[in-house]
Amino acid sequence: MKLSLFIHMERISPDEPQDKLYQEMMELCEMADSARMHAIWTGEHHGMNFTIAPNPLINLADLANRTKNVRLGTGTVIAPFNHPLRLAGEAAMTDIITGGRLELGIARGAYSYEYERMMPGLTAWDAGQRMRELVPAVKKLWEGDYAHDGEFWQFPLSTSSPKPKQQPHPPIWIAARDPNSHEFAVTHGCNVQVTPLHQGEEEIVRLAQCFHETRQRLAPEKPLKIMLLQHGYVAENEADAQQAAEELNRFYNYFGAWFKNERPVSQGLIQPLSDAEIRANTYYSAEAMRKNLAIGSANEVITRLKHYEALGYDEFALWIDSGMTFERKKASLTRFINQVMPEFH
Repeated sequence: MKLSLFIHMERISPDEPQDKLYQEMMELCEMADSARMHAIWTGEHHGMNFTIAPNPLINLADLANRTKNVRLGTGTVIAPFNHPLRLAGEAAMTDIITGGRLELGIARGAYSYEYERMMPGLTAWDAGQRMRELVPAVKKLWEGDYAHDGEFWQFPLSTSSPKPKQQPHPPIWIAARDPNSHEFAVTHGCNVQVTPLHQGEEEIVRLAQCFHETRQRLAPEKPLKIMLLQHGYVAENEADAQQAAEELNRFYNYFGAWFKNERPVSQGLIQPLSDAEIRANTYYSAEAMRKNLAIGSANEVITRLKHYEALGYDEFALWIDSGMTFERKKASLTRFINQVMPEFH
């Protein structure tokens, strides 16, 4: 199983300089590259300091000049916000800039907060339908001389300009959860990204089984892969692990607040949650984070990841966004590189 890094620039206080946060993000990415992690993944979000990522291809183009080894992936671009011709061309240009290291992850998006601002009235269902129209159109544009007359986009004979360096095209990944999404991905020759979020073993097993059963039933022409995206923290000791569980519990409380889209937002920052509100939210808990996520000593994390490998996951992406300080993220990533990664080489 290959080990990768999933990362965004995140800002939880108006006192944090954004250029400093970006350089800290880049330092973690450079560590991942030097350690020969497999890939770095970063996504697309709009108007949210919780995840500052207006265009992942910009970040990947910058990373192309800062790194030498890692694959560079979008985790993910949001399908309804991208015209097929624009995405085909921008992704192909990024593939050229990165020297053929691009992995293109695509999703329908998750936050109604973003839908309201980018495409008012958009529903999750419509976003999913747009993704299903976008992916084959992009692939056809990479082939060239393709006209499209779809439900959501129409354009006359067109060709992606430029064409990607990787042929026939960069690997495409679909963010999938339900069986229909797995079926769409496999039918169109795409790999699958899954995240159980804060959920535990049952969901992790279900997602793997869904992919493997779909792949076996549809028998795609080329081998396809599944990647597990999950939060993790390699702790120095048990007290450190418990602190990480508390921090990730706070992170998921904020994730849930953004997802529900009921709380005031000002200057890109959501109204702070009080400690009492976090304690009262029984949907998340530090105990569940400690149990369900890749938190613990290096040996605990190795054991967990070996289990994921046995379930058939081809790649594990360490989701480092957490609201933790840069120093704590860096310390955990250092231990991950030095103590966990050697068991997977």
